[in-house]
Amino acid sequence: MSTSPVSSDPSATSCGSGACGGCSAPPPSAPPASGGRADATAFRISNMDCPTEEGEIRRALESVAGIRSLRFELGARTLTIAADSKVIPEALAAIRAAGFKPEPLARPQEVVGEASHAESEVGTGIARLVFALVLAISAEALDFLAPETTLMKGVGLAIAAVAIWLSGVETYTKGFHALRRGKLNINALMSVAVTGAVLIGQWPEAAMVMALYAIAEMIEARAADRARNAIQGLLALAPEKADVLQTDGSWKEVPASDIAVGAVARIRPGERVPLDGVITEGSSAINQAPVTGESLPVDKTVGDQVFAGTINDTGELQFRVTAGASNTTLARIIHAVEAAQGTRAPTQRFVDRFAAVYTPAVFLLALAVAVLAPWLMGLTWLEAVYKALVLLVVACPCALVISTPVTVVSALAAAAKRGILIKGGTYLEDARNLKAIALDKTGTITEGKPKLVDWTVLGGAAKDRAAQLAASLAGRSDHPVSQAIAQGLSMPASNVDGFKALAGRGVEGSIEGRVHVLGNHRLIKERAQSTPEIEALLQRHETQGRTVTLLADGTGVLAVFAVADTIKESSRQAVAELVALGVTPVMLTGDNSATAQTIAQQAGIQEAQGNLLPEDKLVAIQGLQKRHGATGMTGDGINDAPALAQSDIGFAMGGAGTDTAMEAADVVIMNDDLRRIPDTIRLSRKTHTVLWQNISLALGIKAVFMVLALFGAATMWMAVFADMGATLLVVANGLRLLKARVDVPVLAGAGGAA
Repeated sequence: MSTSPVSSDPSATSCGSGACGGCSAPPPSAPPASGGRADATAFRISNMDCPTEEGEIRRALESVAGIRSLRFELGARTLTIAADSKVIPEALAAIRAAGFKPEPLARPQEVVGEASHAESEVGTGIARLVFALVLAISAEALDFLAPETTLMKGVGLAIAAVAIWLSGVETYTKGFHALRRGKLNINALMSVAVTGAVLIGQWPEAAMVMALYAIAEMIEARAADRARNAIQGLLALAPEKADVLQTDGSWKEVPASDIAVGAVARIRPGERVPLDGVITEGSSAINQAPVTGESLPVDKTVGDQVFAGTINDTGELQFRVTAGASNTTLARIIHAVEAAQGTRAPTQRFVDRFAAVYTPAVFLLALAVAVLAPWLMGLTWLEAVYKALVLLVVACPCALVISTPVTVVSALAAAAKRGILIKGGTYLEDARNLKAIALDKTGTITEGKPKLVDWTVLGGAAKDRAAQLAASLAGRSDHPVSQAIAQGLSMPASNVDGFKALAGRGVEGSIEGRVHVLGNHRLIKERAQSTPEIEALLQRHETQGRTVTLLADGTGVLAVFAVADTIKESSRQAVAELVALGVTPVMLTGDNSATAQTIAQQAGIQEAQGNLLPEDKLVAIQGLQKRHGATGMTGDGINDAPALAQSDIGFAMGGAGTDTAMEAADVVIMNDDLRRIPDTIRLSRKTHTVLWQNISLALGIKAVFMVLALFGAATMWMAVFADMGATLLVVANGLRLLKARVDVPVLAGAGGAA
């Protein structure tokens, strides 16, 4: 399991958009990306679309001394350069020399809005491309209908040239720079194909090919952006302004970005929470679905946390701000998913390696057809060249390359909206291979909070009187077990005189002139008040994993109270789902073996190991890996760090309130619901299926049209249509994961809805 920041290696960056054309190979390594320092400068590069072009920019900047780091955001088409100001002009000159157009951003905050800016540019470009297509169709019509005169040919050629210029300037620019560097990406292939078509007199078809290609790329870009920017929609959930308490006691509406940590803000019923904070006044039900994926509102009161983007349902609240706008839990979720989009899944790396061989191979095949077809197939030179050009268009690897990042990003976004934060495509794909899941007990399978589960009156004592005595003593103690008893009894407390704590044994106090104690088995033995009946009762509770506390006075034991960490309602269903998926659940806990076995039986777990120190859990994980294979570990990301590090995938529970958990694990379950683990495994399996559906679809269509091209049954514009159709099919198939259902119906007796 990796807990390091997301790799900045450009080969680990997902394809920027459908407009990338063919990302034929991962770019080389370069200086690592970072979040940037105070002197980092952000630029928008409108014609930077995919990792191939990112690699070209990195290569262009390799010779520029003084650059500390580079951070690419392909979805927003931005580059942040961390360097001294005197280095920036040289860096920009190198980027422009590589054929790209860097534009400075006025403020770093503008990076957040660049994806929507890019989308607006798509809308303005559509009109230009539609006009180019109309001109291309006109050129085709003139070639087919007009008389064969020099004037008409000239007019048609001029119309075709304008169509190519309107739709193909960017393609030609990128293609030229790619060829100059010896790279065969889709822009290079299209540039060669269209230029060759013009040179052999097929100018109407050349115009049609370029216009169709450009429109297809625009459509693909919008479809791919939908997946890549799906999680960005969460940003709109946090309001831009909030009412903040002023020093004179008045309230003032202030932009959320200007609210300092420690300020007190107010939210009314129906409003969204603007920032993370802790409630200082009021109580309400909060809909936390945007952050945790929980379907039901959660009751919150003074001292409870609230998260930016959640919805205040019922009562007015005041809260103390604990995180600025750029560091809220919601913002960190978005940043984590964006970082995850920058890691390449195993299938994506395979596709990149395949495309790196596939594209040059087809280029060589096209060259061989152009040179050898006249000798071997009896074709004219023009026919052979045309057939070779069709092959170049068919060779476009865009559908193949774009299919994987769109699918992975869609799955990551779908998971995040359900409160599952997956740190990268590798973990998304690898989750399907898990054979065993180690589960911590406290806070994972159980609530992590002791509750009074049973109590019995002895010696003929009055039940209400015993309850009042115990509640009075327990209410004065801050021990978790005493607090559980006090809360469970909910009785009015009597005045306690001479209250004192008995270290390691319990508490003592005088109520209405009579001394009473509330303590453990050891205290009762010291007082010589234990009887065979009490011993049998204690043994029965302890075998069920309960902590027993006894109430006694000078005459003997009056009542026995059993406290236990209760199992979550969702844990039984989660375990049943894991078993149904063929995954073996195992409990690993530091609690005693009797308690471990009892909780395991309640949850439906066959194997439980107790009395484990952190290093013992690590050894247990190693044993599970030897017996079962790939093993996941579920814990809090802190105490279970050695086991989480040893596991193949580490799951941290309750990340919504824990910064450490969000940083420590490969997958963070934001809402503490164990059922999200089988959801993750199902999503991983579904993603793997869609990935290989897309790869098969893309390669299958390519193979069919390559055969048609070799036998002269495919034209250039038909090849473009085939490529466009294949790309849109794989993108649409990948986008299905945005709304994929990965949960299952509630099992009988398993508790609440998933």
